[in-house]
Amino acid sequence: MNSHSNKDEEEEEKKEGSNHRYTIETTQFAVVPSITKSMASETTKIADGNWAVASASYRTNDIAYIFPITPASTMGEIVDDWASQDIIIDNDNDNEEKETGHRKKYVNLWGQELKVIEMQSEGGAAGALHGALNSGSLATTYTASQGLLLYIPNLYKISGELLPTVIHVAARALTGQALSIYGDHSDVMLVRGTGLAMVSSFSVQEAHDMAVITQMATLNSRVPFLHFMDGFRTSHEINKINLVSDEQLRELIPFDKVEEHRQRALSPLHPSQRGTAQAPDVFMQLVESSNQHYQAVPSIFRQALKDFMTIVGREYKPFEFFYFGSTKPTIAIVTMGSSVEVVKETLRHIKSEQTCLIGVRLFRPWVPSDFSEMVPPSIKRIATLDRTKESGAQGEPLYMDVCASLMSCNRQGIFVAGGRYGLASKDFSPRMVLAVINNMLRKDTENVQHPFTVGIIDDVTHLSLSLGKTVTPLSDEITQCVFWGFGSDGTVGANKEATKIM
Repeated sequence: MNSHSNKDEEEEEKKEGSNHRYTIETTQFAVVPSITKSMASETTKIADGNWAVASASYRTNDIAYIFPITPASTMGEIVDDWASQDIIIDNDNDNEEKETGHRKKYVNLWGQELKVIEMQSEGGAAGALHGALNSGSLATTYTASQGLLLYIPNLYKISGELLPTVIHVAARALTGQALSIYGDHSDVMLVRGTGLAMVSSFSVQEAHDMAVITQMATLNSRVPFLHFMDGFRTSHEINKINLVSDEQLRELIPFDKVEEHRQRALSPLHPSQRGTAQAPDVFMQLVESSNQHYQAVPSIFRQALKDFMTIVGREYKPFEFFYFGSTKPTIAIVTMGSSVEVVKETLRHIKSEQTCLIGVRLFRPWVPSDFSEMVPPSIKRIATLDRTKESGAQGEPLYMDVCASLMSCNRQGIFVAGGRYGLASKDFSPRMVLAVINNMLRKDTENVQHPFTVGIIDDVTHLSLSLGKTVTPLSDEITQCVFWGFGSDGTVGANKEATKIM
């Protein structure tokens, strides 16, 4: 099923009358922009993952090409709304909206409105993105699922030509035996061979921060980045986040690299040849010549994380390690996305002595030595959790990467079991984390279920793990609420606003 049919089936709320007609401008901007107040003046914000990403990408780009597809549509809607509206700002205090004062647009770091252009399809958005990057613009886009698949031809061109950009994805299931608008990693796993660096966010706060960090890394490395968060589970989760201010962004964004990107723009003033047809005598050499750029990405990404820590104060690593015991763990769970938070809080609650967690943030380029350093010497068994299914393969992507890393780093003595969870937003709960741990604690490795699934009852191929007792990491002081709505009657929007108030 293509994205054109998805557009009518999946979108519950659409804006009417939006008909932007913009042209790409290739004006060369100053290296250091003038300081301008914008919507990030406040320190904290109640927002979901889509808003968190939109806030960062709006302020660090010139152009955004959008086409709606659930659950990434909201990011495009938000930046489109900001680009088209005025805010009334008091002359004496830019932080307060007043009925008196002068009108002002939401602006990026260069004091300009983001140019938001809705295309006729995701394929059109991808092609326009490629063209804008070749014109020297800082351009971005937002997509998911089948929409991301339509980007693939242009993703190979964008990465092959080393054009810096960040593509933001609310990861979603692909339409196979049925359509599903809910989240898993099927879409982003399919494009891991296109040459994009890939970074995963675990939470709403991280979605905001990684949108900034990946922008820093792509400008410094010239390698395009794909930043993804779990569709709905993170993209629509409402939480309190700390915003990166404009002043902090000005310290983080490498404006010298921005100017270098602009100077590489196609122009008759300095002609250059691109997009050639090459014969066997030179094609392979030129493909391999990009190795140096990809080999530099991990160190550039680590430096971006360090700079972010210095300026903003929040610390991240390419691989995150969590252990709440007091001895030495013998089992490691490896996963990425929002499941990292579930496993972490479960291990914290049960104070597991045997089990640690490794959360994957920089998924591509995958660095075997960095991963191996995160695995304690005491580890005997590893369970990998993939939120996708690759039918016919020996294992899912994370499982294969872990196995290959252990072999290349001479750590073949560790037993690895691969599992699948959470397809199409299937619930992943602390109870399921315990099931994974109990599976890995079986006395003999031949008795460990591998491969395995968790969260379903598989009465066909019998791969599923049995669930034990219910585990509740939350304290008794926390109140949980479930809001019911019928859809199209306003209850969803009303409940979201109620959640923000609470």
